[in-house]
Amino acid sequence: MKTIVVSTAAAVALAGSIALAQQAATPAPMPASPRGTAATQVSGKWVVEKEGTAPRYRDGKWIIVDYGRPILRGRTDIFGAGADYGKKVNDDGPVWRAGANQTTRLKTEAPLVFAGKTLPAGEYSLFVELKPSAWTLIFSNQPSQTKYDPNNKTETFGAYNYDPKFDVLRVPMQTTVGATSWDQFTIAFLDMTQQGGTLAMGWEKTVAKVAFTVGP
Repeated sequence: MKTIVVSTAAAVALAGSIALAQQAATPAPMPASPRGTAATQVSGKWVVEKEGTAPRYRDGKWIIVDYGRPILRGRTDIFGAGADYGKKVNDDGPVWRAGANQTTRLKTEAPLVFAGKTLPAGEYSLFVELKPSAWTLIFSNQPSQTKYDPNNKTETFGAYNYDPKFDVLRVPMQTTVGATSWDQFTIAFLDMTQQGGTLAMGWEKTVAKVAFTVGP
């Protein structure tokens, strides 16, 4: 009888182990708009610290953008046209969240200069005012939420509750429409040097860019 009890217990334990292993092997479901990161370093230098070794990058300053990356999933003409331009992605908001879900955030360890205007080092929310062939990039210091609270009317979630009084800097972006369609919204740093480069956004066939330099 004891042998049967021990065997039953062992079988139960084995079944539990198999179930846990199956759960561990099952990947968590992907969100509809996965989070993404665009990152670069500026103002640093490559240094050979010891003769005969590879150089190391030292004293660089990080610029990081954290954002949601919506996917077309077969949609076309995502930004629209004419009086309806931008309404589809703005979701009735005054500006676009430049992504999906939580407010897009940029953190820079170095001051950045856009169109002759300096953005101090710090952390900001990013929004875009969408007009046909005339995008405006907005840096804001309005507080933001990481989880949406409909009762919170002062902090942003995406572009909900956006208030222009918190705008720190607004700069025009150059837009182009090409033949290639970007399925997933993408933010990237292009043509980078240690003195600056270009911040770009692309989705479907529209690409918007703004150049910047590293400030003193």
